[in-house]
Amino acid sequence: MPGESPNDRNDRAIRVASQWYQNHLGATLQVLLITNDRENKRKASEEGIAAETVESYVRSLGRLELLDLIVQPREEDINMDDVEDPRPSKKKVIYNEHKRMSEITSGLERGLYYQGKLRVNRYNPFEAYVGSESIGDEIIVYGRANMNRAFDGDVVVVEILPREQWQEEKSLAIADDVDDEEEDIHLVPNSADDAPRVSDLGKNSASEVDDVASRPSGRVVGIIKRNWHSYCGSLEPMPLPAGSAGVAHALFISKDRRIPKIRIQTRQLGNLLDKRIIVAVDSWDVLSRYPSGHYVRTIGEIGDRDTETEVVLIENDIDARPFSAQVLACLPPLPWSVSSEDLANPIRQDLRHLRVFSVDPPGCKDIDDALHCTPLPSGNFEVGVHIADVTNFVHPGTPLDQEASQRGTSVYLVERRIDMLPKPLTEDVCSLRADVERLAFSVIWEMTPEAEIISTRYTKSVIKSCASLSYVEAQARMDDSRLVDPVTTDLRNMNALSKIMRQRRIERGALTLASAEVKFQIDTETHDPLDIGMYQIREANQMVEEFMLAANISVAEKILNHYPTCSLLRRHPIPTKEMLEPLIRTAASVGIELDTTSSKALADSLDRAVGTDPYLNKLIRILATRCMTQAVYFCSGDLSPPEFCHYGLATPLYTHFTSPIRRYADVIVHRLLAASMGICKLPEVFYSKGELTNVAENLNYRHRNAQMASRASVELHTVIFFRKNPTDTEARILKIRNNGFIVFVPKYGIEGPVHLTSRGDKSGEWLADENEQRIKKSDGTASYGILQTVRVHLEVVEPQPNRPVLQLTLI
Repeated sequence: MPGESPNDRNDRAIRVASQWYQNHLGATLQVLLITNDRENKRKASEEGIAAETVESYVRSLGRLELLDLIVQPREEDINMDDVEDPRPSKKKVIYNEHKRMSEITSGLERGLYYQGKLRVNRYNPFEAYVGSESIGDEIIVYGRANMNRAFDGDVVVVEILPREQWQEEKSLAIADDVDDEEEDIHLVPNSADDAPRVSDLGKNSASEVDDVASRPSGRVVGIIKRNWHSYCGSLEPMPLPAGSAGVAHALFISKDRRIPKIRIQTRQLGNLLDKRIIVAVDSWDVLSRYPSGHYVRTIGEIGDRDTETEVVLIENDIDARPFSAQVLACLPPLPWSVSSEDLANPIRQDLRHLRVFSVDPPGCKDIDDALHCTPLPSGNFEVGVHIADVTNFVHPGTPLDQEASQRGTSVYLVERRIDMLPKPLTEDVCSLRADVERLAFSVIWEMTPEAEIISTRYTKSVIKSCASLSYVEAQARMDDSRLVDPVTTDLRNMNALSKIMRQRRIERGALTLASAEVKFQIDTETHDPLDIGMYQIREANQMVEEFMLAANISVAEKILNHYPTCSLLRRHPIPTKEMLEPLIRTAASVGIELDTTSSKALADSLDRAVGTDPYLNKLIRILATRCMTQAVYFCSGDLSPPEFCHYGLATPLYTHFTSPIRRYADVIVHRLLAASMGICKLPEVFYSKGELTNVAENLNYRHRNAQMASRASVELHTVIFFRKNPTDTEARILKIRNNGFIVFVPKYGIEGPVHLTSRGDKSGEWLADENEQRIKKSDGTASYGILQTVRVHLEVVEPQPNRPVLQLTLI
């Protein structure tokens, strides 16, 4: 109609439909139009249509608990008379209104505004980053006011603040559990691995704000796309309002610190206070300090391991649901075995005569790689890496393929594994177990005794593994000089070759970094942790790793040669000077000079970083790991060849080929390799660069979330263990802060803060010296320096109700 908006036209269409149904059904039923739109409801009543708001309709059902599940409507949409317990109207405007879309579009075109995804610092909810291709770096957004009601993951439009308002670097304190109002406290990431970086958006930047010179600061002026979803956490009770008839306002606190508190109304406050619950966000008014939301469901009791594990999965967007009937229908009939057709297939080579074996972690059931090493008459060796032929069973476009594509990776928690593919495939049909024939995709080299590659060939194959060894078993065989059986001899030959390959890689500039991997001993019945310690890396681990790296590099070269614009590769961006600055400063404070001009220079200077302290080198390498960017998947058509390089491995090309059972990236690479050999056609996804880019971005997202979930699972089990086992132990200082320091506990592989002062405590002032990397008491009675050994007490405390944390206290 003339002058009618699209929204009004849609409302009119709904009223016409309601009237039509009422006329059609006559007196047998009453048609009810449910709407929260005030004007639509008024017009419906005028036209003789029964109309109610969602809330008044749900209340008429007589089940008050359902009222908790209603989306809280925006105030302008409803009559406040319809709302039980309306909020006070005397409110001041807290946030700026978002700009109109026409203004945003014009501002973007004129370069006044920049668009990008908002990433909130995982350890400091008052600091966020927006990547912007147009200025080649990221814009920092400080404080809730400048974030202007944007959530982590929202696509936002930002305006650069005048240069005099750009934030200079701040002196950082160790994070406390802070309140939403306390924006004066500036928190820090305790792992640079997790600090939001522009590399998440395809660029490099500095990892920690305290080590960065001033960078562009901005404020959010509009939100293009919301990233609201459901959040896990618990309630902070608020006083019951007078005359509320059982309705309580409460603030919901998400487990994810990046999410602001959310105001909800509930009639079940008493039942929910000790529970982990899920809440959804509905709106965020300019008049409200907090967003409004509603209760969705209860997960379980706070502190219960199963409840907290489910929270970890939900918070990291990990799909742990059973596989659907459609997915399971794609699996081959069981029991499955290699058929005569498989053996007769001309594309598949019969390698059952080879002495193939696998080396994996103890208890591994999803074995996706195996090896062989045969001496040749020439004195050279034939060395093979055999990878489970997953793509023989996972075909493009099937429900099984779509599910694997979405999941992206298997997720390893402390006490369970969430598979990318159904168990019949991961543990039986594809798993390269001992003494059964299995289909594989093989990379086979001829190598000299000096580990020089003479030739490389790729083939689909049939293998029969003769042994499934654990790392410990393989190491024990190699170390026992009495053993001279064929498998042990093969292991020793491969180990000798791998050492030469590793040394050559290191000479090229590959970094030998270190990380604090924690290993739990789990009770098989209760699944509670019985013991905790650092994961041990043996020569056998390094041997397997070396040949997997070589296979990945060989396959990367092969697929890129055939498909220069649509190969899926993996790159590790070069860290910027700013990112390496904290490492250089820390090393300098203990008299070690690090050269970071190239990966080779850094690798060499890390090798020289030794002293009388035997643990010093490992600590320096752990700190170096924290300064690195994240390795990412990418489509080769999106970048130029110099940007393909993998900094940490010092190789110009790299991809993932060796774990298709647990990584979807490897499934894609298997298809590329098969197509490059003429075995099959290239699937449709490879013909669209944009689609392959989206696949790569999803893989990066899923991979990062799986890492976060694994770490959160470790943290959860660490709390469970130390709740029953408080202990005293040695720790090493990793970072100095102005109210304490961050320590690493070698025995348990744990990192955490040690406070020297409580918040607000001004007695016995401590002074932090950033250059010297020391913190001293003002009266000179005590002083602590970087990498120093201290003794700490570890115990679980609850500084806030229902929020247990592992507390480290200086002894």
